[in-house]
Amino acid sequence: MPEDALDTLGTALLVRAKNAIGSEFGAAAQAEPDHPALAQPGATFVTLMLDGRLRGCIGSLEAWRPLDTDVRENARAAAFRDPRFNPLEQEDFALTRVEVSLLNPPVELHFSNEADALGQIRPNIDGLIFECNGKRGTFLPQVWEGLPEPRQFFNHLKQKAGFAADFWSPQVKLYRYEVQKWKTPEKP
Repeated sequence: MPEDALDTLGTALLVRAKNAIGSEFGAAAQAEPDHPALAQPGATFVTLMLDGRLRGCIGSLEAWRPLDTDVRENARAAAFRDPRFNPLEQEDFALTRVEVSLLNPPVELHFSNEADALGQIRPNIDGLIFECNGKRGTFLPQVWEGLPEPRQFFNHLKQKAGFAADFWSPQVKLYRYEVQKWKTPEKP
């Protein structure tokens, strides 16, 4: 997709995410730019930041509904249903920075052991899904900013999925994905 089409899509997604959250507070909606990709299936994560700290992050790993619906539902879920946080308060809404990540389809990695799997992970590029025994966790590529070493990234991801940092099993499945992301401007 050409760069200007991506910028238009990013704006359309950010406005829809903010409008979805704002509608819960009765805020006036901003005009929503149209984009043909919005009618197609798409998978997004919506991340909310308040005072430079994570305030909510919910998303879809697979495209199973129209992109327009996906971003709106994930925005509302990140603001009001992320189990790690209390629901977003109206007075915090104006100060909250919204980021929308559009996921490419995940690709399964094939590896012989944990060292081989670690060697295939591309820092600062890959989002990663860790799956084993019915448990699953994911980190967006943005998580590399806080966990820049592959072993550290991988161990924290295992913990997020509900396993010990040193866990390994032949049943482990890994999938990588890339994202296109857009953020609302920082608040002064």
